[in-house]
Amino acid sequence: MVIRYAVGLPTVGQFGDVRFLTDLAVAAEQHGWDGVHLWDHVLYHDRDWPVTSATVAASAIAAKTSRVRIILTVTLPRRQAQDVAQDAAAINELSGGRLTLLTILGSMDEEYSEFGLDPSLRARGRALDERLEKMGRLWSQWNVPRPPIWCGGLWPNRAGLRRAARFDGAMPIFEDQRERKVAVGDFAAAADFVRGQASGPVDMVLEGATSPASAVSQIEPYAAAGLTWWVEALGWWRGDRNAAAERIALGRPA
Repeated sequence: MVIRYAVGLPTVGQFGDVRFLTDLAVAAEQHGWDGVHLWDHVLYHDRDWPVTSATVAASAIAAKTSRVRIILTVTLPRRQAQDVAQDAAAINELSGGRLTLLTILGSMDEEYSEFGLDPSLRARGRALDERLEKMGRLWSQWNVPRPPIWCGGLWPNRAGLRRAARFDGAMPIFEDQRERKVAVGDFAAAADFVRGQASGPVDMVLEGATSPASAVSQIEPYAAAGLTWWVEALGWWRGDRNAAAERIALGRPA
């Protein structure tokens, strides 16, 4: 099974700068990475941090690169389906079909409640399903290609990954994922669940931080468990802007 490798780009704090994110994406393409993954926030826990638009960053990256896949996270329940569908269609066209949408519920209740939206998980899940259905209908009406859709979900909860099985990929999230290595058995269980629900092939995605010298050996057990995309986490998983640029320059795992 072929494993592809993306760099994970925060859009907050010192990474909340579209020009810098575009430069990192260009460098990722030059150094052989297969994709770039953009976060999606309108607020962050530290309210003094800048937060930039992942959609604008994805557009700039699409215009400045020619090969890397652009994995755009969209906290879909707090957005309007028609706007996301239109933006996605335009970015997909601009990039030559290199867009993947990663749809999620979002990790911050405040990104809903502070803008008058219902933050409950039940409401968010219902809105996510409704928007996915409407986006598919709009793309069909507009006669434009549907970009691949991945869905995130906190494992071992089933709802998010059950949703993912209806589309093209799943990105399971695990408790304390940044503080500890994800157990291979936990990832394998999530992958088995998704593929048991799916009617066709689906990507399985995992985010984590590797040491460049041992990246292959760190990732191989997950590959054996069904991994198809590894997202190399940057930002405070690893360090500052310089550390991110340095890791990108070392290239994808061989």
